[in-house]
Amino acid sequence: MRIRTAGVVAALALALLGAGCGGDKKPAAQSTKAAGGTLVIWADDKRAAALKPLATKFGQELGVTIDIQAVSQDLHPKFVTASQSGNPPDIMIGAHDWIGDLVQNGSIDPVQLSADQKAKFQDIAIKGVTYNGQVYGLPYAIENLVLFRNTDLVPQAPRTVEELVAAGKQLKATGQTTEILSLPIGQTGDAYHMYPFYTSGGGYLFGTKANGDYDAKDVGVGKPESITAFQKIAALGEKGDGALKRSIGHENALSLFTSKKVPFIVTGPWSLADVKKSGLKYEITPIPGFAGGKAAQPFVGVQAFYVAAKGKNKAIAQEFVTNYVTKPELAKALYDAEPRPPALIAAFDLVKAGDPDVAKIMDAGKGGAIMPAIPEMGAVWDPFGKASAAIVGGADVPSTVQAAGKAITDTIK
Repeated sequence: MRIRTAGVVAALALALLGAGCGGDKKPAAQSTKAAGGTLVIWADDKRAAALKPLATKFGQELGVTIDIQAVSQDLHPKFVTASQSGNPPDIMIGAHDWIGDLVQNGSIDPVQLSADQKAKFQDIAIKGVTYNGQVYGLPYAIENLVLFRNTDLVPQAPRTVEELVAAGKQLKATGQTTEILSLPIGQTGDAYHMYPFYTSGGGYLFGTKANGDYDAKDVGVGKPESITAFQKIAALGEKGDGALKRSIGHENALSLFTSKKVPFIVTGPWSLADVKKSGLKYEITPIPGFAGGKAAQPFVGVQAFYVAAKGKNKAIAQEFVTNYVTKPELAKALYDAEPRPPALIAAFDLVKAGDPDVAKIMDAGKGGAIMPAIPEMGAVWDPFGKASAAIVGGADVPSTVQAAGKAITDTIK
């Protein structure tokens, strides 16, 4: 699943809101072969394993030794700490919504891409890694939530949330399933998975500026639109239809679906391997919205390579990121390690021929909202998640939502 480091990252991000200690904004971008040295790359376990077989090949071409180091947990805060101590890796691989914090902390440099290089990527991917008008990462994968459906249980895709609930209720009433929908909530909630339903109900997190960037001064949580949205969510909760339950969390959401105890699950490409392994017949479609409401907007996330502002080999790092990460074979290796739609168009075309699910996931995210990369987003995850869990459990909607909105705005101030 997509793992959020909300607690630690939020604290780091918010502590740095006023710091603005930018690093060197003009890294040297070279296109000549390096002369010796070691390029250190940090990645999580799966991406480190995917990169290691290619390290020797690309290292020989660059004339350096490439040292791939796996960081199993807390990659973002560990990178920030290493940057502050002056001993970061040269490159780090991570989510695009880390960018605001990393830039304000002076941890990463802009990536030097030509217009022709940018054109090789999906537009949404370049948008995701662009912050304050500059590209700060080399995107390699795109991810968003979709609806997986057991087609033996539900042959036709539901057009609305109401149709989904009706189909789930009927299956549960006849004893074919035990739950209506698998969506991770747990006791503390999950803002990421709840967001599509929140947007369909008319809510928003941040407004936007004239240039399309998120406006942290316009917080939507706590406003009338958000209360209306959560009232719709409450109707799906434990005192309503029972489609949303706190007893379903990250530890059991996927297993409920793969064991055929629930006909639907809201999840992302990270669940593909397990769903395929289960052997059930499935289909991937966009998450439906409420009848008469807005379209459900999942967050669109981008995974990217970052060049450390305080790295020891910045020129070589720029060379690797701009001229080697852009190679389809590297993007394909990362896809094979964990199937998420490649950001590189050539790689996307290569993998979708053998896996039509990749195109379906991408299509389901076309109406999505790019995940806010502003540091203030760190103030949203915890209050929004806890409010959604409480409301699913039957808490008063207006007071709960207004309290969450106040917690968010107070933290940002």
